Amino acid sequence: MQPKERILEKTFNLFHKQGYNATGINQIIEEAKVAKASFYQHFKSKEDLCVAFLEKRHSYWFDQLLKFTANAKDSHSKIEMSFDFLIFMNKKEDFRGCSFLNILSEIPSDNVKILSVIQNHKSDLRTYFRDNLNDDLLSDHVYLLFESCIIESQLFKSDQLIEQSKKIIQTLI
Repeated sequence: MQPKERILEKTFNLFHKQGYNATGINQIIEEAKVAKASFYQHFKSKEDLCVAFLEKRHSYWFDQLLKFTANAKDSHSKIEMSFDFLIFMNKKEDFRGCSFLNILSEIPSDNVKILSVIQNHKSDLRTYFRDNLNDDLLSDHVYLLFESCIIESQLFKSDQLIEQSKKIIQTLI
C-alpha cells in the first residue's frame, strides 16, 4: 500500500475506535509506518485528514447498507432491513455508534469544513429513506427513529430499542 492509503486505513480504525480528539497525528504516523513529511505531503492538517476519513467512512457505510438491504422484496422491507443493519453494525463494531455523530461532538461548532461532510452524510441518509418511502413526513419520522436508535444503542450497548423501533415502523408503514 502507498503511504496515503496506509494513513487512511489506520485513520479509519483509530478515529472510529478512539475518536478524533484522542487520536494524534504522531500515533497515525507511527502506526501507518510513514514519515512525518509524507503525512503532510498528503494531508495539510488533521482537519483535512478527518474530512478524508469521513468521506471514506461515508462510502463504506452506504456500501454496507446497500449490500445488506439488496435482497429486500420491496421498499417497506428495505426500511425494516435498514434497522437490522444497525444491529449488524453494532455487533461488528462493538456498539461504537456513528462516526459522524461521534466526531460532531468533538469539533468546535464553527468547523464548517468537517461539519459540512457530516451534514452531507445525514442528508444522504434522509434521502435514502425518502427515496424508499416516497412520503416526506413518514420518511423523516423513520429517519429520526433510525438516528435515535444509533445513539441509544451506543449509549446502552443494546439493540433493544432498535427492535422496538422496527415494531413502530411496521405500524407506520
